[in-house]
Amino acid sequence: MTTLLKRESLFPRWTSDLLDTRKFFGPRLFDFDGDGFDFAKRVPSVNITENEKEFKIEMAAPGLERKDFKVEVENGVLCISSEKEEESKEEKKNYTLREYSYSGFSRSFTLPDNSLPDKINAKYENGILNITLPKKEVTISKPVKEIKVS
Repeated sequence: MTTLLKRESLFPRWTSDLLDTRKFFGPRLFDFDGDGFDFAKRVPSVNITENEKEFKIEMAAPGLERKDFKVEVENGVLCISSEKEEESKEEKKNYTLREYSYSGFSRSFTLPDNSLPDKINAKYENGILNITLPKKEVTISKPVKEIKVS
C-alpha cells in the first residue's frame, strides 16, 4: 500500500491569506504555500546520460536563442546560464506604453575526473540545448601476475 504525504509549507497558511493580493492585482504577489512560488518553473529541466565514450546533457529551454546561452567551465565545474531581456513599446495618441521583461537561470554541474572539458560541444536546436562531454580513454592495467621462483 502506498501512502501519500502532503508536504507542509515553510510558512503557515495564514501568511498567504494575509498577503493575498488577488482581490486587487490578480495573481498573488506573495504565495508561500507552494502554489505559485515554484522554483522548478524557473530552472530548465535537465537529462544526463552516459555511454562508453561521452556524457550527454539535454536541457529543455524553449523560447531562447543561441546567443542567450553562456556555457563555461571553470575549476572542474560546468556552468550553463542564460539571460534574456525583452522590451515592447506602444505609442498612442495620449500615452506611451513600455513593458520590460527579464528572465534568466543558471545551472552548475561538477565534472567527473574522466571527462575532457577542453572538448565540450554545445548545440541549441528546437528548444533543446545539447551538450556533449567526451570521456578520457581509460587504460585498464592488467593485474599483476606473480611468478614463482623455483
